[in-house]
Amino acid sequence: MMPQNVNEENTPLTEFSTKRALTQVAEISKEPHYVGSDNHKKVGSYLEKELQEMGLETSTQEGFSLTEWGNLSKSKNILARIKGSNSSKAVMLLSHYDSAPHSASPGASDDASGIATILESVRAFLANKSANKNDIIILFTDGEELGLNGAALFVTEHPWAKDVGVVLNLEARGTAGPSYMLMETNQGNAKMVQEFTNANPGFPVSNSLMYSIYKMLPNDTDLTVFREEGKIQGFNFAFIDDHFNYHTQQDDLAHLSQKTLKHQGTYIMPLLHYFANANLASLDSGEDYVYFNTPFAFISYPFSWNLWLVLVAGILFIFFVFIGIGKRTLSIPEIGRGFIPLFGSLLISGAVAFLGWKTLKVFYPQYQDILHGFTYNGHSYIAFFTFVTLAVCFAFYQKFYFENKSMNYAVAPIFLWILINIGLAIYLPGAGFFIIPVFCSILMLAYFVITQKTNWLLNLILAIPAFIILVPFIVMFPIGLGLKMLAGSAVLAALVFALLLPVFGYYPKKGNWAMAMLLIAAGFFIKAHLGAHYEEGKAKPNSLVYIFDNDTHKGLWVTYDENLDAWTKNFLGENPGDAKSLEPYNLFSKYNSKFTYSAPAPVKDLEGPSIRFLRDSVIGNQRYLTIKISPNRKVNRYDIFAHENLTFHNLRTNGVKHINQKGSAFKRNGRKILSYYVTDNEPLELRFSVDAKAVLDMELMEASFDLISNTMFSVPKRENWMMPTPFVLNDAVVVRQKIKPSFKEEIIPVQLSDSLKQAPLNQKINVQN
Repeated sequence: MMPQNVNEENTPLTEFSTKRALTQVAEISKEPHYVGSDNHKKVGSYLEKELQEMGLETSTQEGFSLTEWGNLSKSKNILARIKGSNSSKAVMLLSHYDSAPHSASPGASDDASGIATILESVRAFLANKSANKNDIIILFTDGEELGLNGAALFVTEHPWAKDVGVVLNLEARGTAGPSYMLMETNQGNAKMVQEFTNANPGFPVSNSLMYSIYKMLPNDTDLTVFREEGKIQGFNFAFIDDHFNYHTQQDDLAHLSQKTLKHQGTYIMPLLHYFANANLASLDSGEDYVYFNTPFAFISYPFSWNLWLVLVAGILFIFFVFIGIGKRTLSIPEIGRGFIPLFGSLLISGAVAFLGWKTLKVFYPQYQDILHGFTYNGHSYIAFFTFVTLAVCFAFYQKFYFENKSMNYAVAPIFLWILINIGLAIYLPGAGFFIIPVFCSILMLAYFVITQKTNWLLNLILAIPAFIILVPFIVMFPIGLGLKMLAGSAVLAALVFALLLPVFGYYPKKGNWAMAMLLIAAGFFIKAHLGAHYEEGKAKPNSLVYIFDNDTHKGLWVTYDENLDAWTKNFLGENPGDAKSLEPYNLFSKYNSKFTYSAPAPVKDLEGPSIRFLRDSVIGNQRYLTIKISPNRKVNRYDIFAHENLTFHNLRTNGVKHINQKGSAFKRNGRKILSYYVTDNEPLELRFSVDAKAVLDMELMEASFDLISNTMFSVPKRENWMMPTPFVLNDAVVVRQKIKPSFKEEIIPVQLSDSLKQAPLNQKINVQN
């Protein structure tokens, strides 16, 4: 599935070098470089310099954007362009250069690996002196981790956006494993699949089931913005294994797999050469293709074949069962009995995995700390439950199976698989290729019916498609979707076992095989248990936030942790209170994390922001406001809240509207209005109108990411087996207060007539006492 040899001592300059790419990763990921940090600016300058040293002219695009996630930030995109001889449309190489905030992530995989792959690929392309008909645009976006802000800024405002024909976007949701291709299409994928096949990348890893699922889920890569806002499609390339390192302090050079980095290069080099000279004028299609990778070829065919393939499989199945019954090689009673071990093994294996994982989380409560849902010993648990499933299957077919009944018992799983494929063809057509192993099992049945004997070598060969097509999903589902998918993997393993009953059914002494599978499973369980503790490199995430209420002048320690450790107990104590008072202020996070515990904290002399009402006018039934919030300390983030019943019209934040704003009313869920990630301490300006009779019930939380380094606090460094929790506001000093005119200034709204088109500034009265 991916290249194995990364020993590249003398790679020619005209070829992609993993070693040279790693040098770039090391430079970019020296330190966390989230938006607003000093390191972020250094990385941006470094990337401009690297592009210029290749002889490319660089440019930058800077501006504010408020994206679908409700996050406002000022992005600085970095661009370069290689002119083509006769461009139909440009091919874009895309990746982002900001790292995740809050969790001290160096961003080696996400997304220094993508940036480095592009830099090394472009360098090799230029060294080749390859001819390119199409323009090649290189875009390193900013603010992707905040809400795809840089991509939104480019697509909606940059003149080059209209030139882009296809995008190659590199991403990461882990630090290892094969890189999967996931395409984003406006309509059908047929043309994109054909072009990808023609480009002939060395190790394509993808399938249309992933494509179908991906289209149903909320997507969150820069490429999504290109497709939705610019009607531009392309390919994502992302790796997801070792998912527990994603957005954490452990996303560093040491954890990044060199094989994975090389795999990214094996995509971009051939695709860049191909699309640089392909016709990119139109990659749209009204038809979708089924596609999947094998070790031998990348195979694709139209969705429209799905029902026909299932129909043919069903007809062949019925035909050979009918012939087998007629020849008395198959028996209806024995076929019926075959459903007992089939459903028994499916139910028991699924129940064992489902209840087993829930029980494990009780005995190992620390697993709740890993928000990704995939623990450090997750691979061992996948193996454990898979071998338990095999033991269950062998045990069931030992009890209900006799040597001469093998093919009779094989009829039931083939029948069930045909039913499954009918459902897939209708509701999840991207999984249409699941019918291919079913055809192979029907051929095993046909050989038996015709010859009245089995051929172990033929059956072994016909079993290969099941291992190539189906078995990888047993591992892929829990890695990509979390260990909560273990039950699904167990059921799939039992289904594959049953489908290959013409092979496994002839194993002698199945009771012994069941015991052997249990022993292997026990070995993996012991391995999982021994790996259940935390250590350096496999650290326990924890969180701590200091909140000062500027209205009540009270301090509070809060955390997102379910399991407190010695470090957090220093502040929250052995018996902390709950955090219910903060429920209205729970912030957006990838896994909907909430504040869990709180404890009183000492009051610190923190100066809150300055809030100025630049405009407060009533025209007709609307009250028009312009509010400027300026920090009085070094801050990184503002979160703005308002009462759920307060409707905002024509909201503008630092001069921009929400990317999905339709009509005048600003739509939101709950109390939160937006999160503003601050750069260079620039103030936040809100301009909007509300119902003139409505109460202006608004609040803010102003955060700085400096709890550990702030000299006002004495927070010890974490031990080496701890790290900041990702995906949540962490290690932060927060000031919370109402949004209202400051005590130095009162604003008296002036009632104006409807005929006035321009409302003047309010009259202001300075209050001395």
